[in-house]
Amino acid sequence: MSARPDRPARVHDQRPTAADGLLVVDKPAGMTSHDVVARVRRLAATRKVGHAGTLDPMATGVLVLGVGRGTRLLTYLVGSDKDYDATIRLGQSTTTDDAEGEVVGTAGAAELDEERLRRSVSALTGPISQVPSAVSAIKVDGKRAYARVRAGEEVELAARDVVVSRFDVLDVRTASAPDGTPVVDLDVSVTCSSGTYVRALARDLGVALDTGGHLTALRRTRVGAYGVAAATPLEVLEAAPTDRPIAVLPLADAARAMFTARELSEAETKALSYGQRLDAVPARGPVAAFSPSGELVALLENRGGRAVPLLVFAPA
Repeated sequence: MSARPDRPARVHDQRPTAADGLLVVDKPAGMTSHDVVARVRRLAATRKVGHAGTLDPMATGVLVLGVGRGTRLLTYLVGSDKDYDATIRLGQSTTTDDAEGEVVGTAGAAELDEERLRRSVSALTGPISQVPSAVSAIKVDGKRAYARVRAGEEVELAARDVVVSRFDVLDVRTASAPDGTPVVDLDVSVTCSSGTYVRALARDLGVALDTGGHLTALRRTRVGAYGVAAATPLEVLEAAPTDRPIAVLPLADAARAMFTARELSEAETKALSYGQRLDAVPARGPVAAFSPSGELVALLENRGGRAVPLLVFAPA
């Protein structure tokens, strides 16, 4: 029989169950996002852990996890803008659009016209239509695209509209690939909407320059309100004392960082705890409602002149 979702995980160094909230982890390279979730389930002593957006195994950086009732906030983080630092290698293309794939094109990039590079980067900035990398977590007929590719299937994904609000080239270096192909490495900084693949930006830049391109490094430095400065390396979490729960960002603090705050009266707090509506206040998007004691009571949304509970965290 499988464990109930809210039962603590069974581990040798059983820790007390963590409080509800968010945990911002600095993911190391070589691990999947699911691997990190599995580790944190043991550290938090609960099965109720989820993440707000996958990072590839090669990538490092910000992975926002929800613990306990904090998982209910993840829906509102998945669609947040994100920041990345990356290195794009021009001159070679790979099966996965990153360094983990097999090299399938070696056009080389011995010389690079800087004006053409600038124009090509500009063309990939702003609202664009992007075809995701075939080796992605997008589901095709119920199966992940990467699983179909690894099974030898041909996968064609539909283009999607995304926004790349910043695509800055920070450094340009000439180099030689391990097979001797002359390449150019670009250090870039990207701010983009949810659903954007930086790997696909590298691929498309290589196509535009007739050189081929792929990522050799990727680090996510921000997800919504949460930057890498607030992230804890996984090894630090695992080295924490086992006689106390791991520290998480409390629900109320997490909600204040993500949403417009609304301070409630005692009467309003009681009404919301029963799922009742309140008078609306001017706001765009969800509003986090807090009791006089500072507890997160609910997330609200304005509908027809009334504030309607989307989620109630402090039921009657």
